[in-house]
Amino acid sequence: MEKIAVLIPCYNEELTIEKVIKDFRKELPDADIYVYDNNSKDKTAEIAVANGAIVKHEYRQGKGNVVRTMFREIEADIYVMVDGDDTYPAEFVHKLIEPIRTGEADMTIGDRLSNGTYQEENKRHFHEFGNNLVKKSINVLFRTKLKDIMTGYRAFNKMFVKNMPVMTPKFEIETEMSLYALDKKYIIKEIPIVYRDRPDGSVSKLNTVSDGIKVVKTIVNMFKNYKPLQFFTLIASILFVFALIIGIPVIVEFIKTRYITKVPSAILATGIVILSVIMGQCGVILHTVVKNHKENYELNLLRYKQLEELKK
Repeated sequence: MEKIAVLIPCYNEELTIEKVIKDFRKELPDADIYVYDNNSKDKTAEIAVANGAIVKHEYRQGKGNVVRTMFREIEADIYVMVDGDDTYPAEFVHKLIEPIRTGEADMTIGDRLSNGTYQEENKRHFHEFGNNLVKKSINVLFRTKLKDIMTGYRAFNKMFVKNMPVMTPKFEIETEMSLYALDKKYIIKEIPIVYRDRPDGSVSKLNTVSDGIKVVKTIVNMFKNYKPLQFFTLIASILFVFALIIGIPVIVEFIKTRYITKVPSAILATGIVILSVIMGQCGVILHTVVKNHKENYELNLLRYKQLEELKK
């Protein structure tokens, strides 16, 4: 029998968690609903227990830490992950699950942006700007056309969940999932959904300034970790241009007079050229490391599939 697990990471969601559990219980009566409480100061856990959810605790703060524990502990055939703030309607879960069930996708994404409901409902416009910035950066790097990178409403198959190494501890987890799927060539399918803003009294855990800085760091790290050759080549090119700007007057002077009076400029330009070459070499070396990692990952994935077949 197919086993479905609904995973709900929660931090101070006592106003909404009851409705979320009831809505998903109505849509998926045979599913196991897990609420992972992340050090809530309110009655989130008590309300979840009273409404029949399986409540577990993650004491390391941060959504990424919660997801890491969920993925390690829960065994199922299909996984549904949704936030506990009642912003994602449960009735769309069937559309998210179906491509997983049929093998058309390894991960489905609840796309909030295509139909415009996120823009209408969301009152935190800087967050929308951050979402778009990350989305466009990823689409450029991976030459894809994903519409919603940071949605918290997703479904996965077991292969994806059990082979994803969750590294980020906090809210960047959705971006990490999308990057991981693209880099490892998992099949992604986006399902347009309706989004609704938090009800009155429910407060977002995101901080506009600090999380905005994290978004920028995420983009830089994403570029460096997944496309090191392009990243370091870009840095090397910028440095080389600076070296030319500083060094051309020195070269021109030497051609004309056979002397160099701008010695500090000559030394600086030479140093920047050397640094540029080093950056280029770093890119080549790390590109080789990333390529080898991908090859090893594919071999490990093949072993995982063989073990799963033996279990059946």
